[in-house]
Amino acid sequence: MYRKAKTAIGVSFYIHEHKAESCDLFIICGGKEVFLRGANDQRIMEDDKGVMVAKLKDKVSFKFFVEKMFLENRRRPFASSTRKDSSSMQNHWENCVQEIEMYYQKLCSNLDGEEDYEQETGTSQQPSPTEAIMLEINANPNMSLAERIESLRKKISETHERIRLKKKETKANVERHAKAERVICLCERRAQELEVQIKEEAGNRTELNKKLNTEKEQRNEVINDIEESKNRIKSAIELQSVLSHKLHLSKMAKSQAEAQLQNEVVKRTEMVREIEVLRGGRDVFRRRIEFCREKDGIGMAARLSELSCCLWEYTDEEIKLATDDFSELFRLKSGSDLSSVYKGRINHVTVAVKVLKANGLSQEDFQAKVKLISNIRHPHLLAMMGYCSQPSCIVFEYMHNGSLRDILSTKGKGNRAKALWWHGRVRIAAEVCSAVCYLHMALPKPIVHGHLSPSNILLDRNLVAKVSGLGPNQYNYDESQLGWDIRAFGALTLNLLTGSNWIDEDMLMDKAGLVRVLDDKAGPWPLDLAEGLVGLVLRCLSINNGPNKGLKMVTIMEELEEIRKKGDALVATGGYGCVDGDVSVDVPRVFLCPIFQEVMKDPHVAADGFSYEREAIAEWLRIGRDTSPMTNLKLDHKILVPNHNLRSLAQDWHDKRSLSYP
Repeated sequence: MYRKAKTAIGVSFYIHEHKAESCDLFIICGGKEVFLRGANDQRIMEDDKGVMVAKLKDKVSFKFFVEKMFLENRRRPFASSTRKDSSSMQNHWENCVQEIEMYYQKLCSNLDGEEDYEQETGTSQQPSPTEAIMLEINANPNMSLAERIESLRKKISETHERIRLKKKETKANVERHAKAERVICLCERRAQELEVQIKEEAGNRTELNKKLNTEKEQRNEVINDIEESKNRIKSAIELQSVLSHKLHLSKMAKSQAEAQLQNEVVKRTEMVREIEVLRGGRDVFRRRIEFCREKDGIGMAARLSELSCCLWEYTDEEIKLATDDFSELFRLKSGSDLSSVYKGRINHVTVAVKVLKANGLSQEDFQAKVKLISNIRHPHLLAMMGYCSQPSCIVFEYMHNGSLRDILSTKGKGNRAKALWWHGRVRIAAEVCSAVCYLHMALPKPIVHGHLSPSNILLDRNLVAKVSGLGPNQYNYDESQLGWDIRAFGALTLNLLTGSNWIDEDMLMDKAGLVRVLDDKAGPWPLDLAEGLVGLVLRCLSINNGPNKGLKMVTIMEELEEIRKKGDALVATGGYGCVDGDVSVDVPRVFLCPIFQEVMKDPHVAADGFSYEREAIAEWLRIGRDTSPMTNLKLDHKILVPNHNLRSLAQDWHDKRSLSYP
């Protein structure tokens, strides 16, 4: 059974009846929502299932019960009462009723209309306190009015006491309710904090899940890396096995190489012993040379001495004797109004004597020219053997085949024409290029030839080319004029290709035109080599235009050497270079001594790796030179080793040539 204060129920109905229509009222009782109903002057409270929780009875006036009680008593006969007594009793009753009514109203106002509500439990109901008082008074009809009043007052006192206790109980309930509300508030606050913590925990859990997933992915990656590492290790192990096998093979090869090296050491020891024997023979030969010089026994020793860069000053008598007093029979050519060239013979060696006109060159210029030519030494520059101051003349080595212009323009000479095969022409171009490149690389400043032409390219008995025409004016050129020699070399190479000094460049652009302009006296040209030479020629001729301004002789020499190597390979295979009719084959360059420029009979290898005629290189070393004739670099030693293979090849070449030309 639930007991509620009339104030709470009354306030609820009051608010329900006087609230605005736009407002909704929700009442919670016992943790459930309840609804107010008003019907037949009864106000009840129902839950959401329609079950009545409590009801509010109508007010019953205390005066109503008292009047009812007295009216009932009036209907009873009072034998001992009189009318006067009835009148006084009536007035007294009215006063008492009025006093009781006022006191009752005061109690009601103090209790604020507090009444009991009854909990519906089936059909049973408890009577209200006022009804209980009236029922108790009316239960004894034999009581007098005074006794009833006195009883009523006692009941009122008891009611008052009960009300006081109820107030105290209500106050305690209110305090408990306040405490409960505070506890509820704290619980709600704690619930909110817990919700926040739950949300945080949910967020943390989400983050942890993400981290867990990331860790799983990383773990999978690590697992994959481990698998890959295992595979690599497996491959490395296999590779190690292969390398171990190769290392074993290498050790075996090393052992074999060491054995071969030991054999080579033994051979070298024998070779050194042989070299010592040769040195003894060389000393004997040197003593013979000295003896021949003391006895004026001019032969090979004198020729070696002159050709090995020793500058000799001849007397006027020696020059006149060599040229038969400058006989016209010995005149080779008259180069210009400033010089003439005579053929002569000094110390049984054929020489060329270039006489400079006295009115054309001062003595200072002559000495400068002699100094210039004597300081320039190259296998393909015309070697100076000596000079004579009065008259001003220079003695050069004699070139048996004259100039390149003579060879290219000759139609025949005796029964046999001395023609140049295409392979020889490529070689001559390479030899001239190496000489010009040597001049351009001179220090402290490059030397410009300035007069490079076929008439200044001389050929010895083996058709080896040597550049002539150097003079003191070469020092007057500057580096900007190096292009003159490059352009002149292009014209010279074009002359070797076509046999002509000039040709239309348009005819060189296609193979058909190139075949028509190639010199047929050179034999069948390999077209790829000819095209390479033509491309080089066009670049040389356009040295002053466009992208070819930076062209250097070093670059030309490198490209020309490649073309020459291709030509050598073709000749070696027998595809080109055969003898046709009366045309002579060129001498292989490998057979020529770099010093004598003649076919070697007794080739020896020096410390620079090149092969020389033994007599020539021995004399070169004897006079105190310790540099290479080819590279001008210092020689590591002066030991000469016979080149038996080259000697055998040269002998075979001589034999074949003898059979071809009986």
